[in-house]
Amino acid sequence: MRSALVLNATYEPLSVVSARRAVCLVLSDKADIVEDDGTEVHAENFSMPGPLVIRLRYVVKVPYHRRTALSRRAVFARDDHRCQYCGGVADSIDHVMPRSRGGMNVWENVTAACRPCNLRKRDRTPEEAGMRLASEPHAPRELAWISVSVGRVPDAWKQYLAHAS
Repeated sequence: MRSALVLNATYEPLSVVSARRAVCLVLSDKADIVEDDGTEVHAENFSMPGPLVIRLRYVVKVPYHRRTALSRRAVFARDDHRCQYCGGVADSIDHVMPRSRGGMNVWENVTAACRPCNLRKRDRTPEEAGMRLASEPHAPRELAWISVSVGRVPDAWKQYLAHAS
């Protein structure tokens, strides 16, 4: 089943839910369908369009701005599955400043790497190993958690994500 983007009453992206949950929110009059996916959801007495983007009818106060959680999948997505040392296909992650030498497990210190580069660098900094980073590691944009959670962002969602940026 597909996913649906949930927007606040102010059109701010809040979360991604399953299409089934989106249908439940619409049927309980908590949300309205903004974009549909072209399919129909059928019941015994009625049918409705399949939700792709829904908007809540009330404003939900967001107590904090969500950040993308640091995970292997998120690091690979940020670095486009490319080794940041040689440009090859990445299959592992690497701490730029090794953890054994005080490096933290934060976005600015973790990068995607291929196994040969990871073995070559070992427990050293890139400068000590004679290697260069293609780009400095950074925390992803505020709404990057959406693309990490669904893998590929549908085209219909992009206008709402761009509006929030």
